[in-house]
Amino acid sequence: MRQALTILGSTGSVGTSTLDVVSRHPDRFEVFALTAATQVDLMLQQCAQFKPRFAVMASAPHAALLAEKIKQNSLPTQVLSAPVAIEMVASHPEVDAVMAAIVGAAGLAPCLAAARAGKRLLLANKEALVVGGEVFLAAVKQGGALLLPIDSEHSAVFQSLPEDPAVWPRRIEKIMLTSSGGPFRTRDPATLRDVTPEQACAHPNFAMGRKISVDSATMMNKALEVIEAKYLFGVTPEQIEVVIHPQQIIHSMVQFHDASVMAQLGTPDMRVPIAYGLSWPERIESGTARLDFSQMAAMTFEVPDFQRFPCLQLAWESLRAPSGTCAVLNAANEVAVAAFLDRRIRFDQIHAINLATLAAVSPSKPQTLEDLLALDAQSRAVAQQALSRL
Repeated sequence: MRQALTILGSTGSVGTSTLDVVSRHPDRFEVFALTAATQVDLMLQQCAQFKPRFAVMASAPHAALLAEKIKQNSLPTQVLSAPVAIEMVASHPEVDAVMAAIVGAAGLAPCLAAARAGKRLLLANKEALVVGGEVFLAAVKQGGALLLPIDSEHSAVFQSLPEDPAVWPRRIEKIMLTSSGGPFRTRDPATLRDVTPEQACAHPNFAMGRKISVDSATMMNKALEVIEAKYLFGVTPEQIEVVIHPQQIIHSMVQFHDASVMAQLGTPDMRVPIAYGLSWPERIESGTARLDFSQMAAMTFEVPDFQRFPCLQLAWESLRAPSGTCAVLNAANEVAVAAFLDRRIRFDQIHAINLATLAAVSPSKPQTLEDLLALDAQSRAVAQQALSRL
């Protein structure tokens, strides 16, 4: 039987890559629902090709426009809108697997809905763990969901570990997350204040959305991945390291207690971890080019420079702080990155807003989604105040 799949964030880079993999295996997968924010024309193309039962737009005006075009093209897809509809298609009884690829804290509620419904949850939305933390893990456990990491680094760690998570604690000595270093790996830190949004979005290896590209440039994306790794693999913050590997051939590594290291290698293409998540524990064709070792000149590694990337260090500081601090950091960063992309602050002021927000918000241990959303809103308000002072 084919797996029925919901893709949350189908018009983003991970969503489109997922549909590319799915299109190669029509005998294994069928698309039940797609969700998006504003890209009506691309969503229409996806509905025409995959004919999902539901297409959900984040806002009513975009949903109305899509519904009109769906009708004009005589497509069978029903168009919905609003957050409750996104949660519905994530937890629908007929859905087998959910690709969670909505960027930011907005993806937390549908991820929780899928977890509570016991779905095969392919997690590309790192904020679900960064913001959700223990609340999200409790929902996964209570719902009996299967949580599979899709970020290339976490998928690499997952592929390097034994299939039985029960043995991980006594085998893992250290997790090493690799990073390209982004576009400013060799740039003089004193000049980072002059960085433009266009420069920050020019990633050397991947074509990504603007927010994720800026996070890569500040290495905040790696900070969020450190936090995610802590929750995914049950390790302490001290067991996680970041290694800059500009070629991005090794996607991450695990060092075991006997000093051996396991690594996952491949071309830098998100379709590899997506295909693995869709088919685990099997493997299917991803459409990705094979590595040609005869053409590889070298693989190099560097220690991250915290002067150039001060946002990275906030990961370990937040993990050692009271529960909920990681949610504060994520909210502040989303506000700061949006302001930078709107040219309201300088590139180096992203870190300043993150620091100011962390200093001003003292979270009590969140227990529910409502607690997390309230903490997120409070943190965004404080970040906006810090933004106004700049």
